[in-house]
Amino acid sequence: MRIEPKPDQRTTEMAVPNAKTARVDQLPHLDQSWFDQPVRPDGSPQRPEPTKRVDQLQSAPSAPPTPPPPSPSQRPEQQRPERSRPEQTRPVAPPPPPAPAPPRQESRDLPVTGYEEEPEDRLATEEPRKGRKGLVVVLSLVVVAALAGATIYAVQEFGGTKAVETKPPAAPANVQTLVKAVTAGGPAPSAAGVKGVLTGPAGNSALGTLTGSVIDPASGTALWQQGDTTPATPASSLKILTAAAALLSLEKTDQLSTKVVAGAEPGTVVIVGGGDPTISGVPGKSVYPGAATLDDLVNQVKAKGPVTKVQFDLSRYAGEALGPQWETADIAGGSVAPIVPFMLDGGRVDQANVNGVRTASPGQAAADAFAQRIGAPGATAGAAPAGAALLGEIKSAPIEQLVDNMMQISDNVLTEAIAREVALKTGNEASFAGGVKAVRDVLTKAGFDLTGANFVDGSGLSASNKIPAKLLTDVLTAAAKPTLDDARTGKLRPLLTALPVAGGSGTLAGRYGGDAASGRGWVRAKTGTLTGVNALAGVVVDVDGRVLVFSFMSASNRNPETEVRPALDVLAAALRGCGCS
Repeated sequence: MRIEPKPDQRTTEMAVPNAKTARVDQLPHLDQSWFDQPVRPDGSPQRPEPTKRVDQLQSAPSAPPTPPPPSPSQRPEQQRPERSRPEQTRPVAPPPPPAPAPPRQESRDLPVTGYEEEPEDRLATEEPRKGRKGLVVVLSLVVVAALAGATIYAVQEFGGTKAVETKPPAAPANVQTLVKAVTAGGPAPSAAGVKGVLTGPAGNSALGTLTGSVIDPASGTALWQQGDTTPATPASSLKILTAAAALLSLEKTDQLSTKVVAGAEPGTVVIVGGGDPTISGVPGKSVYPGAATLDDLVNQVKAKGPVTKVQFDLSRYAGEALGPQWETADIAGGSVAPIVPFMLDGGRVDQANVNGVRTASPGQAAADAFAQRIGAPGATAGAAPAGAALLGEIKSAPIEQLVDNMMQISDNVLTEAIAREVALKTGNEASFAGGVKAVRDVLTKAGFDLTGANFVDGSGLSASNKIPAKLLTDVLTAAAKPTLDDARTGKLRPLLTALPVAGGSGTLAGRYGGDAASGRGWVRAKTGTLTGVNALAGVVVDVDGRVLVFSFMSASNRNPETEVRPALDVLAAALRGCGCS
């Protein structure tokens, strides 16, 4: 800050502490500074009257010399317009020898805004007060030191000839990989080596009748076979076939669309089921990532006008809503709901409970929820008029994500919905029979041998489904080939990442402890469970970094929780420990 001198004053640079102050060079000439007060005979300046803060004072216009003003309590407040002067820069001149300054007639309190009231000796030291010269010298040194510090800071922060020395970067960290890369260049496994590690685990009596196969996808070599062409019940491992058919026939970015159109009468709307069973009925509470929400659909329709009547159209699907040999007890058990093209949360009553109870009338329940939120009476079944105006639309997550989700949580309802989309894509009826035919047609066209395969649904819930273990390993081998020279591999690759991880995700999250612990994180597989049936099919990386494909199906009456499934896990974990060249 710079103080603008009057003709009878000398220029002095003065540092003012950082506070909420008015710039002194913007203030009019006011009181005589403490440093300009008459000097006492002992050489010390007279003390000024106590000062007030700027916000407590008003400036007054200049006036000819007058007698000393009255005390602050007697003097009325005065105002005058503030004058601004251009800021000038003058060099600091050495102070002349001290001389008593002529007394000034004008005296007012010089304000300093923003300070708290402090003791009068705020600027004094323990030594006796000295004259103006000594203070000027001290303050000049303070200003010089401050300028020097600011200069150093500026040089260091903003550069200069020797401001900052650039140091060379630190040497790269010595990274030692703990996981070997998956490659076809490692030692090739041999049939003898694989047989050696599987003989013991495969002989576990808890497995009952065991069929299966192990294949090296890099070479296509069968490394282990045990009844691999004999049809057996796959349970939910059948979902591998439905997922493969969907990835081969549908675009990965396809979405399932649910619409609301205008009804035949004013105020009537019709919900047209588009095959998406993942619509979320409660925001933030769903087992389906990326699901569309019912509230979004309701809000779109509300914006188009009042609704007095709600209908729902389920004509997208044909045939029975429950699959062959499905049991109605499975609805309350949480395994399945009737398959219709419009429902919320896969028909679950508790939206966040994967295995929770489902409703026996998912279409009606979903339509009633829509009607309640839009302010209409309960919904009724109806048909959408041809060419009806679109009032709202929501879309599911992409097909690739739906496939991933259905495999992770082994969702039967979502699997059957996807099988029907494959049926519609291939010109078949959107029913259980049409979905099965579509899956078979797509896989056969892709070159897979379905000899001995006989299934009646897409999810594997029916106990009458029979397929050979070799069909599962054939499909997984096509997905796991190290190169993309097979046209099927690029399309089927997402099938591998959709498989649950041992001890980490999906239906394998709580498995692979005890003797199977070595497979944690290395095995990815689809599970299958029905009464007396357990299956496991997937891929594993062995200690040499080679990918092995396997499928195991067990028919056993032993305890599935404590005996059969742990025995299957040990089989797959044994392949992980295989240095089988």
